Amino acid sequence: MIKSRAIPLPAENIDTDQIIPARFLKSIDKNGFGESLFRDWRYNVHTNEPNPDFVLNNSKYSGEILVAGNNFGCGSSREHAAWALTDYGFKVVVSSFFADIFKGNALNNGLLPVKVSENFLKEILNGITENPEKEIKVDVESQTISFEGNSEYFEIDSYKKICLMNGYDDIDFLISRKQAIEEFELKTQRIYENKF
Repeated sequence: MIKSRAIPLPAENIDTDQIIPARFLKSIDKNGFGESLFRDWRYNVHTNEPNPDFVLNNSKYSGEILVAGNNFGCGSSREHAAWALTDYGFKVVVSSFFADIFKGNALNNGLLPVKVSENFLKEILNGITENPEKEIKVDVESQTISFEGNSEYFEIDSYKKICLMNGYDDIDFLISRKQAIEEFELKTQRIYENKF
């Protein structure tokens, strides 16, 4: 369960190059990309000074949830976009539509993409823009997102749900199933031996 204030970013069609510009993709280590998240929006290109008009530079907004416009994560398939969002501190991104590759990359890196209806997205964006103190509750187990007394159900792959709820990556999941895997191997070996 995640209960947090949120940061509104209502722009639509935010692509992966806007999330993390290509010139910062010089590392295969997941750490450090948060510094360059939305770099060209957060900083003045010429002076490298923070842009006071960009929401991440506005101290009244904070939280582990990013609420973005429709079609978030479109563009190239770079996994670095998910790395930058998680390294910055986001655990959830809410939108009315996600690009498929971004959605997969997000889930593989412990970032939950929550798809909601366009009306609910507008309600959330308006609510947190008017009052940044308002919180959003995301319940992975029940697959619901709640805001101001309203809730919506969201879809998530059952395997990725288990991973998110337990903090697993793919290897952690396999280790958690070690006993079942060993039992299956033993059963398969016995069947093979009995056949021959």
